[in-house]
Amino acid sequence: MRIFLVIFVFIIAAVVSILGFRGSLSEKPPIEVFPDMDRQARYKPQGENNFFADRRNDRPVPVNTVARGNYLNYEQVFSENFNDTNLGRTTFLQGKHADGSWVEKLPVDVDYSLMEKGRQKYEIFCSACHGSAGDGNGVTKPYGILATSYHDNRLRNEADGYIYDVISNGKGLMYGLKDRLTPEERWAVVLYVRALQRSQNASADDVPAGERAELGI
Repeated sequence: MRIFLVIFVFIIAAVVSILGFRGSLSEKPPIEVFPDMDRQARYKPQGENNFFADRRNDRPVPVNTVARGNYLNYEQVFSENFNDTNLGRTTFLQGKHADGSWVEKLPVDVDYSLMEKGRQKYEIFCSACHGSAGDGNGVTKPYGILATSYHDNRLRNEADGYIYDVISNGKGLMYGLKDRLTPEERWAVVLYVRALQRSQNASADDVPAGERAELGI
């Protein structure tokens, strides 16, 4: 019996010494049995070290690497001989004129393929909140996430550039989509939003006379 008690006390002492008391507070760092890679030697940014000859922690960009950037800082990123009609084009990239005013109409050529692209991207990124018809009756509505209806008079009268900017940078609870959609795809979504607005506010006079007869109106 004595041997059992000794072994039992030893086990309790070992468990407590290794794991500690549950809920107890201590200012000492915990014992890490398997620290893995939680603690690694590293150089902090803008510091010095004795490893590199120039003693800088921040390393220069390797030769012949491709510069990072986008159309908005093209002067610093792209060669002056690089030819692209969209470089520096604020109407296409930001939905704004050089003076900061909104672009009234889409600065891209409109065709069926652009409309179809807008429909596809809208269904992927927008319909969950704004609804398939753009009326704000999305699947998030029952959970208290109320999205704006595109059929509101305010939005119907807004410039295309404004809608493009909201798609790009977000507004309120809506996150921006500029990291998920290219500028062309964002304009395509604007085009599809305009089509949704027209579909819910159209009249018989908007239908060509020949087709009105076939529809019986």
